[in-house]
Amino acid sequence: MIFEKVIPVNCIPTWRLAILATILTAEALTSPARCAAEPFTVMTWNLEWFYDDAKKDNYSDLAIEKASPSRGQWNWRRDAAATAIAKIAPSVAAVQEIEGQRVLWYLTRSLERDHKLKYDEFVIQGNDHFTEQDVGLLVRSPVDLFSVMRGNVTSRMNRDTFGSVSKHVAAFIEVPIGQTTKDQTTETILIVNVHLRSRDVGDPIRKKQAASLNEWINGWTRHAPTTPVIVLGDFNTEQVAENVDPRSELAILMSRSTVDPSDDLIDLHDRIPKSGRQTHLLKGKQFDRILVSRSLVEDTPNVPDLVLSNVKVRRDVVIRGRGDTPTEHWDDYWGQPDDQRDLSDHYPVVAEFEIR
Repeated sequence: MIFEKVIPVNCIPTWRLAILATILTAEALTSPARCAAEPFTVMTWNLEWFYDDAKKDNYSDLAIEKASPSRGQWNWRRDAAATAIAKIAPSVAAVQEIEGQRVLWYLTRSLERDHKLKYDEFVIQGNDHFTEQDVGLLVRSPVDLFSVMRGNVTSRMNRDTFGSVSKHVAAFIEVPIGQTTKDQTTETILIVNVHLRSRDVGDPIRKKQAASLNEWINGWTRHAPTTPVIVLGDFNTEQVAENVDPRSELAILMSRSTVDPSDDLIDLHDRIPKSGRQTHLLKGKQFDRILVSRSLVEDTPNVPDLVLSNVKVRRDVVIRGRGDTPTEHWDDYWGQPDDQRDLSDHYPVVAEFEIR
C-alpha cells in the first residue's frame, strides 16, 4: 500500500487503521526477514603453555615442569583466558601451545558458564613429544565445522624439500553469508592453524614445514581450487610485515608454491599500522600471523561474500597492570600477583570480515 502524501495518524479512521495493521502484520509473517548478518571473525593466539595441574598424562620432563602448579592456579589461568577470548568473541579461535583436547574442553566450559558463549573444540594430537604441545580450534555458531584433518609427509615427498609439521590442524568450515533469515547461503573456507619451529636455528626447518603445508593445502583444495584459504598461527617467523625475504618460510607460504599468482596468500599484517604489529613480549617480534586468499580481501561485485573489514593485534586482552618484563614473565611467572600477571607472552591477532 502506497500513500502519495503523509496523513496524520489521528486523521485516519479507526477502521482503516485496523485494516492497515492487518496488512502489515501479514507482510511481516510472509516476507523474508532482513537481518544484519554477524561478521565473521578469526583469531590466532598462542596461549603459552596452557597446561592444567594434572601431571599423570605428561611424560616429558619439560611438559611436567610447565604444568600449572596447583588446581587453583590452573582455574585462574583457564578463566582468565576465557575472559580474554570473550572480549573478542571470535567466530573461530585458533590457539597454540595447548596441552590437548581436555584443556580446551575446560576452556569452553568456562566460556559458556561465565560468558554465555558456546564453543566446540577440535584437536588432533600431534607428534611433538618433547614439549607435548598441540594446537586447536574453537568454533561457535553460526559457523559450522564439517571436516578436520592433518597432513602427512609421504614417502614420495622429498625430505630435502618437505618437513614434518608436528603441530597443525586444518578444517573446512561453513560461514553463513545469507542476507535474510531464510537464506542459507554459506561460504566454505579452509582454515589451517599452525605452530612452526622456533628460533633462528629453526629457519631451514620452517621452510620445509611451509613447503609441506603448501603441498597439503593444494591437495585439500584440488577439487575446489577457488576455495578461500586462511593460514594462521604462531609462525615463529623473523620476517616483518612489508619486508619479507622472498626465500623465507613466510614467502613460501604466501606464494602457495604455484606459478599462478592468483592463489597467492595475503599477509594481513601489512594492513596493521606499524606501531601495532608486535605480537610478542619481545620488542618488535611479529611471530603470529594471518594469511588469507585474495578473495577474502577483495569484494566480488553483485555477489554476497566475505570481505576483510579490519585486522588488529589485541595486546589489551593479555597485558595486566603495567605489563610483565621478560625476566618476571619467564623466570617468575607464578610469583606475579593475579591481577598483574600477563596471560601469555603472545598477543592475539584478530581479523574481521563483513558480508558485502
